[in-house]
Formats: sequence, C-alpha cells, structure tokens
Amino acid sequence: MMKRVHLMRALLIALAAVTMFFGTARAGWDPADEQNSEQTIGKFKQADPSLERFFSRAYGYAVFSDIYKGGFMLLGGGHGKGVVYEQGRPIGQSTITMLNVGPQLGGQSFSEIIFFKDQAALADFTKGNYELSAQFGVVIVKAGMATNTDYSNGVAVFVMPNAGLMGELTVGGQKFSYKPFH
Repeated sequence: MMKRVHLMRALLIALAAVTMFFGTARAGWDPADEQNSEQTIGKFKQADPSLERFFSRAYGYAVFSDIYKGGFMLLGGGHGKGVVYEQGRPIGQSTITMLNVGPQLGGQSFSEIIFFKDQAALADFTKGNYELSAQFGVVIVKAGMATNTDYSNGVAVFVMPNAGLMGELTVGGQKFSYKPFH
C-alpha cells in the first residue's frame, strides 16, 4: 500500500512538472511564427522534394515548426504552436498538445506538417477541437518518403526531428486548437 502511495505521488509530481513545462502562457500572435513556418516548409521540401505534390495539391496544411516533447517514467507530453494555411495563404494559428502514457525517458523537439486533402478535411481541423489518435500513421521525412505516402481520411502527417533524444513505448494522441487571424 505504501509503495502505491509513493508511486502515485511521483506520478502527480511528474504530471505537474509536465503541465508547467508545456502549458506556458502565450500572449497573442507573434509574426515570427509565420516566418518560422516558411523556413520549416523549406526544410521539409529540401529533405524530401517529393513533398511538393502535397504542397501543390493539398487544399490546406498546418505547419508546426517546433513541438517540444518530454517524458519521465510513465507520463509525458508535448506542446507547440503553428500556422494554418488554406490554398497557400496563412489563415490562422494553431496549438498542439500531446499526452503519452507508458515507459519513457528524455526530451526532443520536432517539426510537423499536417496536409488536408480537401476543404472538408481543413474545415474539420478549423472547428478548433481536432484530435489525431495514437493509431494514426505519421511519416518521418526522408528523401523519397512522400512518393509512397497518401492521405488517410483526408489527412497526411509528416514529421522531422529537430533535436533531442527520447526512448519510449507509449500510447497517446495529439489534440489541436485553432484560432483564425481575423
């Protein structure tokens, strides 16, 4: 019984630390975010030129330049912010929040781009309460990977590691918010 109390206390402390680290307040829109998104798009295209077919044919996409993720013991999470584009034009901002449960240790930063095949897929995202489950397929960008990748339920997700090291065997998901510029 005493062992369980100590384990629960450790989990609550870890949850509080993750919440404080990833739940920092952000005041308004920073114009540098759009510039960072454009640089991230360039990095993705340089890493895999075949991604151009997604950029040219997708109705819209969301670009998250830096998502920070960390975990300790059985609990982890992540957070980042990004820019949402409709037909190549920025239309709003988005945040991503992640929660993972399972053995994990470390921290990392990565970029993510979510492509929306048509107007309906983008509309689902911009409703402001979008989620990707743990079972959703995510492609790590390497040269030529986009050639054999297609949409799943109107969405295609690509990630590119930036920095850090993390070992994990977790189950979790991603939750997104959306706020239009106007």
